[in-house]
Amino acid sequence: MTEFFIQEKQLSSVTRTIVKDSKGVPLYLMVGHWGRKGNVLSLYAMDGQIVAYIKQASVILGRKFEIYQDHTKVGVLHKIFHWPGDFYYIQQLHWAVYGDIYNHQYKINHFNQPVMTMDKATLLTGDYYALDVNDPSDAPVCICVAAVMDYWLYNRTKHRKKETTFEITFSQN
Repeated sequence: MTEFFIQEKQLSSVTRTIVKDSKGVPLYLMVGHWGRKGNVLSLYAMDGQIVAYIKQASVILGRKFEIYQDHTKVGVLHKIFHWPGDFYYIQQLHWAVYGDIYNHQYKINHFNQPVMTMDKATLLTGDYYALDVNDPSDAPVCICVAAVMDYWLYNRTKHRKKETTFEITFSQN
């Protein structure tokens, strides 16, 4: 099992973040932008080679994200349901992504075989997401999935704040 660390809240909208190993050695650089159809987050190895990217395919009637590894489309991530926990599926890979979006605790399984677990970790340098990936060759795709989970959490929080602000403003008038 290989462990990767991504600084929390660095994957939400405009992104430039470094993915490190358990010793703090930089392994990948993720850059890009979220929010509109066609936006892309790209994952580069530290030698400058693109290893994976995720493209926002739709924003209406459920967001979908296309996942590419080595310039080949490997799957489409979309939400299946949100109760009592979140459940996403990548049909082409037969990966089920499920967990608790608010606490960033996720698992990815291929049928009943674990692919990745994701949890929060606090280190001396800040708050991180810790990704434990069983097969290092799956790491680029797993990191892209983690970016989507982060995006959905913080995008959902923004919408809730807007709704709450509207209700408060409305009740004061």
